[in-house]
Amino acid sequence: MYPVTLKGRAVILREFRSDDAAPSLALVGDERVTQWLSFDSRDLEAATVMVEGAVARAKTEPRNEYYLAVTLPGDELIGFARLGLDGVKAAKLGYAIRAEQWGHGYATDAARTLTDFGFRELDLHRISAAIGPDNAASAAVARRLGMRYEGRIRDHVFTNGAWRDSDLYSLLAYEWPSTPGAH
Repeated sequence: MYPVTLKGRAVILREFRSDDAAPSLALVGDERVTQWLSFDSRDLEAATVMVEGAVARAKTEPRNEYYLAVTLPGDELIGFARLGLDGVKAAKLGYAIRAEQWGHGYATDAARTLTDFGFRELDLHRISAAIGPDNAASAAVARRLGMRYEGRIRDHVFTNGAWRDSDLYSLLAYEWPSTPGAH
């Protein structure tokens, strides 16, 4: 399915474009943000490679990820949200918002919008999120979506020069309120 544009309550999720590399640097080049992600801070060259990769992968068939830019009305890029298809009817959810935009509910809105798309349009059965144990804000987003804590994955990612554990959260299709057959 390409291209994808999803409207949340406050944000719009759209396909990345080549001209998103410089604006994405405010996100992927900021250690306040990347300390919580599974990759280190990136410079403009690495951000360009990241965005170009997302643009190319979006056009693959079958599509195995939905890595979308999170924008405000007016097309200001403030973050990203990603569903990486993994296994049978399963996906991994990830999201990040620029530090100056924290506290406005944009991550929750983006994650909820993409989760709804995953269950309703992609017919997924399970969506999970692996979150750094110290990332209380991201864990709160997962809980707001109705995700359940499943446990800790030890030494799950190598980032910022060290191994980091991840707390695993998940949600099943029948637990999602807007999925047909949900209770």
